[in-house]
Amino acid sequence: MYILQKQTMRHIIIIGNGIAGVTCARHIRKQSNDAITIISSETKYFFSRPALMYVYMGDMKFEHTKPYEDNFWKKNKINLVEGFVHKIDSDTKTVFLKEGASLRYDVLVLASGSVPNFFGWKGQNLEGVQGFYSYRDIQLLEKKTKNITSAVIVGGGLIGIELCEMLLSRNIKVVFLVREKSFWNIVLPPEESEMINKHIQEHHIELRLSTELQEIVSKDGKNLSSIITKENEEIECQLVGITVGVRPNIDFLKTNVPSIKINKGILVDIFLQTNIPDIYAIGDCAEVINPLPNRRAIEAVWYVGKIMGETVAQTICSKPTQYNPGVWFNSAKFLDIEYQTYGSVKPILEAGEDTFWWQHEKKHIGMRFVFSKTTRTIIGVNVMGMRQRHETWNKWIKEEKTIEYVMEHLQEARFDPEFFANNEKYIQKAFASYHKSIK
Repeated sequence: MYILQKQTMRHIIIIGNGIAGVTCARHIRKQSNDAITIISSETKYFFSRPALMYVYMGDMKFEHTKPYEDNFWKKNKINLVEGFVHKIDSDTKTVFLKEGASLRYDVLVLASGSVPNFFGWKGQNLEGVQGFYSYRDIQLLEKKTKNITSAVIVGGGLIGIELCEMLLSRNIKVVFLVREKSFWNIVLPPEESEMINKHIQEHHIELRLSTELQEIVSKDGKNLSSIITKENEEIECQLVGITVGVRPNIDFLKTNVPSIKINKGILVDIFLQTNIPDIYAIGDCAEVINPLPNRRAIEAVWYVGKIMGETVAQTICSKPTQYNPGVWFNSAKFLDIEYQTYGSVKPILEAGEDTFWWQHEKKHIGMRFVFSKTTRTIIGVNVMGMRQRHETWNKWIKEEKTIEYVMEHLQEARFDPEFFANNEKYIQKAFASYHKSIK
């Protein structure tokens, strides 16, 4: 560790080297000479987690996922410690590592991220069963899929479809178990969900809707051989990918820091501070006690972690700043279909809302607009198979532009006129017909 030269200098420890923790460290360093230590049990250097799938598919090397050179940390006097935190004593302000070392802190930032959900299925600890979230997971996946021909993916979310695409790139047959009646219909409205259903099947993925895992079976007591669904169907496979969401990585706090208040995540106020002085929580592990309108208490997405890291750094550096993530945004890729969402788009309309859905006649391209029935202001939009400008939609929703204004200026939101077809005129024409029909 760096030796503290001044009594006034603080030691700030950050547990976790994901986007939230690293962003926090960077912004503290910009504003202070405090000693900073990042502790991580996953990897020594920060990497882009969403890029892991492309490493497996051969499109990137792991070193390409690291946004900073390895000397960045030394250059910025950020100390890196590889280890697993198993206990925190908030009275003496000491962090204890499983490996035996201990470190004193003045300010502690918990940025421990997420871990995959496992729900106690019989056989879930067999060889060949795994989640997909960490760098270790991709290493395991690389090892386990070298000589296999079939896999079952359990869980119909974003990670599940990513894992399907990864396995398809290795010519591995995939059966996709989704307990809902349609893919991701707890988030997507019916038309978008059905579009993805068809797209999955077009890629020769065996999509099993309304199907749940009951048990994972082994013939030798060690390696999996098949799974059994709740309908008592047996499906032979050599890999089971568990992708039923993630949960905050806080198990190490439950018994070793009983004084910290937790629910599903670590409870924090609007300044991202826990109930213990000088301890903050950010990123996937943080649960905001009073989330802002149209925001969830826990939001495990990349840009939220980044904003939290920047926000708490301001507060730690004597510039108290309230957490404000702004207009909700998320993006993903369903195989070949790009997806963006801005604002609030629920799978079922809420009271006082109206919606307009446009879909291309031949392609998996569509847009959904949600707006107020009374004021006509835009509330949210889903974009399928196209790419829009984040700053434009963020501005329109914040400024409460009407649906009519949005339609008139729709072309301004198109991300790249050279690479994306001009669908605006078709959307505008369809909206005019829809609007006329409901008057």
